[in-house]
Amino acid sequence: MKKTVVVMQGDQTGQELLDEALRVLQPEVIGFDIELETYDLSLENRKRTNNEVVHEAARAMKRTGFGLKAATITPEEKGSVGSPNAILRREIDGKVILRTGRRIPGIRPVAGAYAPISVVRMAVGDAYGAKEWREGEGVDEVAYRTEKVDRKTCRAVAEFAFRHAQKTNAKVFGGPKYTVSPVYEGMLKEEMDAASKRYPTVQYEPQLIDATYALLLSSAGDAMVIPALNRDGDCLSDMVLQMFGSIAGAESVLLGFDEEFNTQAVMVEAPHGTAPTLQGKNIANPMAMILACASLLTYFHEQKATMASRAIYEATIEAVSQGVRTADLGGSATTSEFTDEVIQRVKTKLDVWSTMQNF
Repeated sequence: MKKTVVVMQGDQTGQELLDEALRVLQPEVIGFDIELETYDLSLENRKRTNNEVVHEAARAMKRTGFGLKAATITPEEKGSVGSPNAILRREIDGKVILRTGRRIPGIRPVAGAYAPISVVRMAVGDAYGAKEWREGEGVDEVAYRTEKVDRKTCRAVAEFAFRHAQKTNAKVFGGPKYTVSPVYEGMLKEEMDAASKRYPTVQYEPQLIDATYALLLSSAGDAMVIPALNRDGDCLSDMVLQMFGSIAGAESVLLGFDEEFNTQAVMVEAPHGTAPTLQGKNIANPMAMILACASLLTYFHEQKATMASRAIYEATIEAVSQGVRTADLGGSATTSEFTDEVIQRVKTKLDVWSTMQNF
């Protein structure tokens, strides 16, 4: 049965990179049809509809199970439409954001980071959406913030982290600052410890978040999965991706689960922003958006989609390995030239693989 993907358009360079990624998902490239249901999440349309278009897109994702989103602008002015991601995560009950830094051939990583490092970030709660207020005046003014985490989300983060580590032959590493905050941050640590007992074959090395940052810069090259609170994971994942060469070098995956923590909804996107200074110049790196498409296909759980996903991953990495790179990776390829190269390689791979099936 044909899958339906909810496509969420965005702003500035984010929309341009989405357009490039959608070229890779055309049936003449991947060999099968995908129904695309499009929603305009540009800042202009979000303001015009008072965010109703975001809610419509979220409802569509709950129905189809799949979403592909461009980077969008979050306005800074108070009382504006805010972040669409916050609405999308809440409405599809997204619990986990997965971002994996992986070696980019020909690009020297920081601190010997050659094995993949996955950050499993809490998608809701914590510092984001917290109630904030101030009291007093002048130098006596005090700012307050009320944050919260819940057991179910902590359990989802820990469970997924250990499942992902088991799948990728990695160790679960890091964790929250539970010594300073045993009640609040300790909740995630409790769930990590409990998950380690459910997955005794997975290597488990808990660390405080500050030690996690420090030890990443002296890593021995082990594959790692790092569970993290929302704020910690946001900062940590940006650093991890940059350690491998570029924040545009890997995809971001939002996951919603059923009661057994099986994937129920998936939204993929690039982890970077809208890059307004690059808009219209055709020089931005489309890797993250292209790899987001490859990641999404793995959740179709169909042979053709699995083969296409592998072809896109391999084609993207091979293109960089053989010198087709955008400026952020030290190359001179334009955005569209890089995508053209990936498309040609995907077509060739799928054609060869289909021929080899007859042997």
